[in-house]
Amino acid sequence: MPFRPKYITFDCYGTLTRFRMDDIVREMFADRIPAAGMDRFIADFSVYRFDEVLGDWKPYARVLQNALQRTCRKWGVTCTDAEGLRYYDAVPTWGPHADVTAGLARIAGKIPLVILSNAANEQIQKNVDLLGVPFHRVYTAEQAQAYKPRLRAFEYMLGELGCGPEDILHVSSSLRYDLMSADDLGVKNKVFVNRGHGPGCDAYHYTEIPDIGGLPAVVGL
Repeated sequence: MPFRPKYITFDCYGTLTRFRMDDIVREMFADRIPAAGMDRFIADFSVYRFDEVLGDWKPYARVLQNALQRTCRKWGVTCTDAEGLRYYDAVPTWGPHADVTAGLARIAGKIPLVILSNAANEQIQKNVDLLGVPFHRVYTAEQAQAYKPRLRAFEYMLGELGCGPEDILHVSSSLRYDLMSADDLGVKNKVFVNRGHGPGCDAYHYTEIPDIGGLPAVVGL
């Protein structure tokens, strides 16, 4: 019998909202990074963004600015904090993956939907509105004062919901940011949305789906 959680909790960017930072990088650095090296430059920017969220909380704009500066330093090119803010300002304009709204609509109203996002408070609601379905709660790293993958972010969400890790189904397209930490906290029910953002690993005991259209079946809907 499918597990029916008290809440389905989601990562937002990449999992629900189409994450488009790579598009901005390609446009911004077309004249500074050779085409043959662009994919590696983008990968380095991703790695530095991850590294920037592992310590104490700081504003998300600063996370992006620091990560861009570190990437450019590695590649021997220049950039400005204003360029870093272009990524921050673009985030609220991004809409969902094509499969998201219809998939979530089959669940909304039957199981409460919750978001735990690394976004800033001022960003997230515009993205949530574009998802097209109601969410029970939306939590941010700014509220938690910790970014995923830090356990403190997940603990904040569970505390606010008043439930334990056994009560939720956590859904993400990232093992690194979400599913590894959820597993460490004892979240037994996890879904990996394989959007090609990174490799999977069966050791983390998740159900894999290709997109959100596969999620209703996981919970028996």
